[in-house]
Amino acid sequence: MASVPERLIDAATRLFAAKGFDRVAVQEIVDLAGVTKGAMYHYFGSKDDLLHEIYGSLLRMQTERLDEFASGSAPVAERLHAVAVDVVVTSVENFDQARVYFRSADHLAEDKVREMRAERRRYHERFRSLVEEGQASGVFRTDVPADLTVHYFFGTVHHLGQWYSAEGPLSAKQVGRHFADLFLASLRPGSVEGTS
Repeated sequence: MASVPERLIDAATRLFAAKGFDRVAVQEIVDLAGVTKGAMYHYFGSKDDLLHEIYGSLLRMQTERLDEFASGSAPVAERLHAVAVDVVVTSVENFDQARVYFRSADHLAEDKVREMRAERRRYHERFRSLVEEGQASGVFRTDVPADLTVHYFFGTVHHLGQWYSAEGPLSAKQVGRHFADLFLASLRPGSVEGTS
């Protein structure tokens, strides 16, 4: 059985996704989670803390997985490909968490927003370090800044929620592989010639 914090996060995510953060009462969350208000306040000081943790838990999980892939012994292109697939799959599997956060982040205190941004920045910097490793070793093209390639990739990932459907013809893993293939192809030296 899921722990009390996990049940609260799941209940809050479902309710925030369905009704919006500001339309959900704490009582609804605890009722859906099957716990008391006292149990909730033992783990979370407020609805804001729940909202913060909804995205924070997703980001921590993705960062742990990124670190695991990135520190492996495979060639850098394989590690970056695995990471790119993983971020698509975990984003699709956790759409509600990401959607809830981006839709409701303005309800958080500024210090919590800054904390989330810093955590996202750390994730992107670790991802970028793989691109830079490939550039330094001659595996990836160097005529486009690593930062730009990372923004390009995550721009596509962040739009998944607008069009991807689990009922569609492609699984999350298939979409992840296609995205990763396209991304890696764009990094190969000589893959795109300038037209200016």
